[in-house]
Amino acid sequence: MRTLLFITLFLVTSMEAQTIFNFSKNAQLNNWYVVDDSVMGGRSKGSMRQDQDGHGVFAGQISLKNNGGFSSLRYRLPEPISTQGVTQVVLKIKADGKDYQFRVTDQIGKRYSYITTFATNGSWQEIAIPLNSLYPSFRGRKLNMPNFSGTVLQEITFLIGNKKEEDFELLIDSITLR
Repeated sequence: MRTLLFITLFLVTSMEAQTIFNFSKNAQLNNWYVVDDSVMGGRSKGSMRQDQDGHGVFAGQISLKNNGGFSSLRYRLPEPISTQGVTQVVLKIKADGKDYQFRVTDQIGKRYSYITTFATNGSWQEIAIPLNSLYPSFRGRKLNMPNFSGTVLQEITFLIGNKKEEDFELLIDSITLR
């Protein structure tokens, strides 16, 4: 009886998790792209690659020259992913001890995203972000609107912009919904 209960609990738990992206040596990176402050005249430089273990590596340098100061890594989902029945995004990442933003968009073409900031510690971390904690923001300004309550995700973004010149490196293993 105990084994049956464990198997049932495992199946229910695993059915609730939905993978947004799982990095591996065979992962297709076609829908990942970098957007730097150069779109506004800045000089920051970010890049995306895979390391020897298949992890996504978002790395570069942030420059404050020409009113710059950010780099972002975006993933446009091939198909919208439903957020019905899930409450959080879980990031499995390893970074350099710096703060990063995680952003979601529920509709391509909106001029704002729903965001939060998370801290890294230099080790592999599993960071759970409640979807309803993501607040609307446009160009660094919090908007006077409700937090995320959408039913789909169409794009996710990692962004670094700590108002200082710095090198950065963020390794990404997986992004899931639970």
